[in-house]
Amino acid sequence: MERREKLSDKLLIVESPTKARTLERYLRGKGYDILSSNGHIMDLPKNKLGVDIENGFKPTYDVIKGKLKIVKIIKKAAKNASSIFLATDPDREGEAIAYHIAQKIDERKVPFRVLFYEITKENIEKALEDPGYINLNLVKSQQARRILDRLVGYKISPYLWKTVRRGLSAGRVQSVALRLVCERENAIKDFVKEEYWTIEPTFKNKDNENFKASLVKIDEKKPKIETEKDADALVSEIKKEEYIISKYEKKNVEKSPPPPFITSNLQLEASTKFNFSAKQTMAIAQQLYEGIELGEEGPVGLITYMRTDSFRVSEKAQEEAIKFIKSEFGDKFVPKTKRIYKSRKGSQGAHEAIRPTSVLRRPESAEPYLDKNQLRIYTIIWKRFVASQMANAIYESVTAEIEGGKFLFRATARKLLFEGYIKLLKQESKEEELSIPPLAPGEKVELVSIEKSQHFTEPPKRYTEGTLVKELEAKGIGRPSTYAPIISTIQARGYVKKMNRIFVPTELGMIVIKILIDYFEAIFNYDFTKDMEEELDEIEEGKKEILSVLNDFYNSFTGMLSKVKKEVVKIKEDLEEKTDTICEACGKPMVIRWGKYGRFLACSGYPECKNTKQLDVEKAEGKCPKCGAPLAIRRGKFGRFISCENYPKCDYSSSVKTGVQCPNKDCNGEIVEKKTKKGKVFYGCNRYPKCKFALWDKPVPKQCPHCKYPLLVEKYGREGVYLFCSKCKAKITPDESG
Repeated sequence: MERREKLSDKLLIVESPTKARTLERYLRGKGYDILSSNGHIMDLPKNKLGVDIENGFKPTYDVIKGKLKIVKIIKKAAKNASSIFLATDPDREGEAIAYHIAQKIDERKVPFRVLFYEITKENIEKALEDPGYINLNLVKSQQARRILDRLVGYKISPYLWKTVRRGLSAGRVQSVALRLVCERENAIKDFVKEEYWTIEPTFKNKDNENFKASLVKIDEKKPKIETEKDADALVSEIKKEEYIISKYEKKNVEKSPPPPFITSNLQLEASTKFNFSAKQTMAIAQQLYEGIELGEEGPVGLITYMRTDSFRVSEKAQEEAIKFIKSEFGDKFVPKTKRIYKSRKGSQGAHEAIRPTSVLRRPESAEPYLDKNQLRIYTIIWKRFVASQMANAIYESVTAEIEGGKFLFRATARKLLFEGYIKLLKQESKEEELSIPPLAPGEKVELVSIEKSQHFTEPPKRYTEGTLVKELEAKGIGRPSTYAPIISTIQARGYVKKMNRIFVPTELGMIVIKILIDYFEAIFNYDFTKDMEEELDEIEEGKKEILSVLNDFYNSFTGMLSKVKKEVVKIKEDLEEKTDTICEACGKPMVIRWGKYGRFLACSGYPECKNTKQLDVEKAEGKCPKCGAPLAIRRGKFGRFISCENYPKCDYSSSVKTGVQCPNKDCNGEIVEKKTKKGKVFYGCNRYPKCKFALWDKPVPKQCPHCKYPLLVEKYGREGVYLFCSKCKAKITPDESG
């Protein structure tokens, strides 16, 4: 933390050093000393429950490790300041940070609370001129969430330790997100593909102008064509009929622009367009909100606060946008009435949608000061907001219905008459360009040809980060500030893996969610989680007491815990899978169990026989240098390793080799597979610590065709796996890699 020696009359405390630097520019010379807390300064203890259940669920908060120095600086600065302003983020987390800072300040000094929804001169001055006080209901709501999460995690996780393996954890909201991913995987697994056929004839009118239509009804019912035989029979019948136009309608249809971004749809758009994770998107948005150095202009907040579920837009911002649209595109592109987008029930009304702090600051003007990803996020926010205030696009829509016997066909087409907001968004239509010639009801048309097509139903798609956030929001699970942490947590715990942008549950994730649903379904179901979010909102609004909400939850929770306590042995037995493998030590059948490093084979005669084997041992090349037996790849605390097949009788072991020599000069080491303390695989030189060469991506023993670097790495993109040079940053095509 940077501090000036001379303390000012007024003290302003924020949670971010970047925000502090931006504010210093606007408040320079106005008597403010600005400090940052670097996020939360206090939290529940790590190694104990920290909640006194018998004393009204009273939480015990400790100063976070490493924050004691910051607390001392804040206390000293506050002691000499006449006025104290707490300007942490305008949400529950920010209110909790402000509350804990206030607790560390002299109780005779009541700090003011100021809310910066955008870091601009006008907003800062307005907030400081009319400050409020800490919203205790907001603090209680955050505290209730923290206590609920702690109770669930600390009380349920031990049952996962006893039945699966130690170190696992159950999160109140994260586990529901995991449930979504696992249920989608089960739906894909259980999906049965069904065949169906469509029939699309081509007709011509009296002027010999052709148009295509689709079969939509047979005897006034939706057609169900399951086989080619059925399709052929219908084609034969269709050819026998005569056809007339039963309906012809031409009208103009208006299409409204999409609303400005809120947290969830910003994360979805960034995931879809740029393959950004929710965490990455929010980190970039935070930078844009807190301030970017724009040359001589200094640090400027480019967007409004980015954790929001409200579509509200301030009148001033709307007027600025309309004025810009009028000057840039013309009067026709201004809507007849001002846009009002309806937010969902329970949204944060004081917040705005995510928008640029000024539409006059175009992306191209900010481009020289932004990195590639900052520019991407700022551009889509700027364009989406301006487009949301523009006029509707207008299409000419044409519909024709053709009847003959028991068959009804429909032809549709549309043509863009007026671009409206599309002029800015430049959306590419995915619709096939179709046209329908002028027709009239009662007009006879002639059948020209018939096209039949085979199709198959498709399973539901796996979630991406964006679609998972969208589903969480649709089900009322979590809030804008929690989406990114939810997704990061289920990946960090090893419950899901992201493969080519989609989430796939791991075997561990599937077994954890099975236990949680089987024995704690009342807590980990969608309706309960949604209802709990609404109760937290009601605490925030002062409609419910925190103690009432916690008591109601805990009374039913203790009943579940008591019941599950008696079922631990049964749960463990249910997880066991019988096998045909016979234990060579005692002759009894072996079973599959869960242990510290995943599934393994164990003798069913345990504890009398303690024989175990690794499940599905992967063969390794070569022979054991100690005893000559074959080698195998096993899994341990630090990831995969090579060991003797006779382990533990023979204790030989080595790292998994990649076959790639270390590229560092004067190093004859080899790159091997390793694992970080947090379980992430990386690749490093086997001569560490003498050589510290390391890579996150898997190395391949191929030379870069561009810069002749001796190795390439494997990366994953939309097109699948590709080779990449980590030195010259070149993407290697299949032809180049050989």
